[in-house]
Amino acid sequence: MKQLVIFILIFMLIPVNKVVGQGISQSRHNLSASGKGVVKTMDDSRVCIFCHTSHSSNPKAPLWNRGRSGAIYTLYNSSTLDAKPGQPDGTSILCLSCHDGTVALGNTYKNPNSMSFAHSMTQRGNLGTDLSDDHPISFIYDAALATTDGELKDPFTLETHVLDYNGKLQCTSCHDSHKDLEGNFLKRSNEFSELCFTCHDVNYWDNSSHNTALNTWNGTAPNPWSHLDSPFNTVSQNSCSNCHDTHNAAGKERLLKRVAEEDNCLDCHNGNTSDKDIQAEFLKPFRHDVYAYTGIHDPMESNFYKTKHIECADCHNAHATNSNESEAPLVKGANLGVKGISRSGMEVNPALNEYEICFKCHSDNPVTTEYTTRYLGTSNTRIDFNPNNISMHPVIEKGKNLNPRGLILPYNAISQIYCSSCHASNGENASKGPHGSIYPRILKANYNLDKTPSLGKAWPALLESNFTLCFECHNINIVTDIHAQISEGHFMEIIGCNTCHDPHGYEGGTLSENGYGINFDRSVIQPNPINGRMIDLDQKKCFMTCHDPRGVINYTHSAEGSDY
Repeated sequence: MKQLVIFILIFMLIPVNKVVGQGISQSRHNLSASGKGVVKTMDDSRVCIFCHTSHSSNPKAPLWNRGRSGAIYTLYNSSTLDAKPGQPDGTSILCLSCHDGTVALGNTYKNPNSMSFAHSMTQRGNLGTDLSDDHPISFIYDAALATTDGELKDPFTLETHVLDYNGKLQCTSCHDSHKDLEGNFLKRSNEFSELCFTCHDVNYWDNSSHNTALNTWNGTAPNPWSHLDSPFNTVSQNSCSNCHDTHNAAGKERLLKRVAEEDNCLDCHNGNTSDKDIQAEFLKPFRHDVYAYTGIHDPMESNFYKTKHIECADCHNAHATNSNESEAPLVKGANLGVKGISRSGMEVNPALNEYEICFKCHSDNPVTTEYTTRYLGTSNTRIDFNPNNISMHPVIEKGKNLNPRGLILPYNAISQIYCSSCHASNGENASKGPHGSIYPRILKANYNLDKTPSLGKAWPALLESNFTLCFECHNINIVTDIHAQISEGHFMEIIGCNTCHDPHGYEGGTLSENGYGINFDRSVIQPNPINGRMIDLDQKKCFMTCHDPRGVINYTHSAEGSDY
């Protein structure tokens, strides 16, 4: 009696939908007159005949009662696919006898006179003969495939009946046509992508924000989960399904829910689901313009990009990204698991340092032109930041100056910085990283790039507001004093930081002419026409052609040099 009571209590704890959904008669696969769904016939009350017959079946197992359409299917394919799907076979071809839409639901093998149906399948159920937007099927899933792919589980560890008797993955790997316990006849719940991880073993996923985030959608359009029949409440619960769609995916390659790559990210990262509104940053005048390109980025492309483009996935790995911080130059969690170019110009995967990610587009294959034409350096920032250079900002290694003046704490002689220390979204509460800015070159603060800012006699008071970016690291008072001591600061009345100083670095030059980042703007400062010299930092002399204390342009200092 006690055992009976325990059994009844356990049974009562099982959700009602689990109990009711046990049999096919209560599911949408009951196409008879007694069916619970809208897709059904009123011509016959038998439940099983739409798939099975007790005699003269075709094929014999599983007593199949439907003819095959004979269609040739367009198969899923992508550059990242290691499996080799063939034309659907096994149980998959049986499923497609209904779900490819080529054979009427009521046209069974034993009853070729088709029964009438009041409704047809929805788009979600009717896959058509183009399976290029559906999860691949009918391929051999063996140890060799798992090893080649690197993110699939060993087939010997999979549960029974995941693969068919030929070791192939089929529709029945995910679906059980007789039980609809979890919706869509899934074999198990896909909350937290439990079903996906039956086979997939994704690198970095355990600590990924897309696995752990508890964010919910606030209800403001667009709906990031509009592709799902019954989405869960949080990002972590929807997991893989935040971005991917297993059937009829709009972004066929990699089964993404949207065609445009950025739309798969920005329908969440617009502040309606994510904490920060990244989408707003891409509307600023200076930005990494992810909207300008579609269908160019490929995960298998060379790190030396041949075709100009920028997508979220060029800097972020959606399977890996998290909120962990780091210290320069090491990558932060937001950029974890992304490919790059090393300081020596070699492809690296993954990038260990943030600058390696930037070098994909801004080194050997630069996609942007230099704003300022200088005497030294190139558009290859990998070379410009080379620690062997006379001068460079300490991105790859610490700087050359062992006793720098005027750095603001916590910066010192051994500090390193990120590319994103300067290039990032502007605004106090803006998202981190170079998404978009109101300032040119996607700088996070003002850096006056005018050839001759012409601040006049009031330059000491105007310097910080015109070159705010510099003074996030450099002390404004010390910098002002240093420049005021040079020829009483008269040159600062006309020119600005960018005219004399190269903010990246440069190859070549000498310490006496090019220390302290000195790399003049060619359009403002020219060499002395007699000896070709411009400045001597050791002797503190000017030889250049620029201007005199009265602001006269094209004033040339003497060949012997003028003291400054």
